Amino acid sequence: MPTLRDIKRRIRAVHSTSKITKAMKMVAASKFRKAQQRMFELRPYADRMSAVLSSLAGGAESEIHPLLAVRPRKNVDIIVLTSDRGLCGAFNSNILRVASKHISHLKKEEFEVNVSAIGRKAVDYFKRRNVPLKKSWTGISGRISYANAQEIAADIIERYTNETTDEIILAYNEFKSVAAQKVVVTRLLPLASIEATAETLPVFNFIYEPSKEDIFNNLLPKNVEIQVFRALLESQASEEAARMSAMENATKAANDMINSLTLQFNKARQASITKELMDIVGGVEALKG
Repeated sequence: MPTLRDIKRRIRAVHSTSKITKAMKMVAASKFRKAQQRMFELRPYADRMSAVLSSLAGGAESEIHPLLAVRPRKNVDIIVLTSDRGLCGAFNSNILRVASKHISHLKKEEFEVNVSAIGRKAVDYFKRRNVPLKKSWTGISGRISYANAQEIAADIIERYTNETTDEIILAYNEFKSVAAQKVVVTRLLPLASIEATAETLPVFNFIYEPSKEDIFNNLLPKNVEIQVFRALLESQASEEAARMSAMENATKAANDMINSLTLQFNKARQASITKELMDIVGGVEALKG
């Protein structure tokens, strides 16, 4: 049975942990607000660009640009986006579980699958399972800039235009609310696979100025960059929201443990006082006898 000193020491330790988790929640809340604002500002632009591109691509020949070319699927690249740091609940485990299932499904269909990772958690996960990584990016989480998206998009575009892969898939966490994030597995390339939605513009016989080739040469790579940048911002907002929730739950658990330990301490102290009183009474009775 733990002594009063042991219980007191545990209460102090849990109380210190509670202070840390509370501070981490406040930091995560501050970062979340900034990440959420950036994400909400980009979403309409990314959605509209996708809609415009869908309309333009619908009336264009696939030969006009390499990113519009649709080839028979043999080689598939999947890019898994996680965080660099932990302490964010099931944020990373959810995306890694879904990505692993998708990779296994593709392999069962006898596709050649190449895996790339964004974030240290994904890199470590696949290395532990001896999965070779075609490309990896770390140190982005928490310091996301458009230059990061450009670097990743350039690598993606190079793979596809060089015909080393026939399809490129991106798996990431999409922000829904503070309490919920949705794992999204979306196809980045080929761009001709963009599906029509309610937001998609109708297909017209456009007059191009400058030439159709110049417009697609600028617009198609830009769209890849924007969609990657959106995924990075969605993931960052989801990460901070998950960390905020995880630290709140940890703080509540610590407070519950403090209450439980305090009750245990009071009971042990009361038992100790009772024992001392019994010893005194016993001693007095012995003296009387």
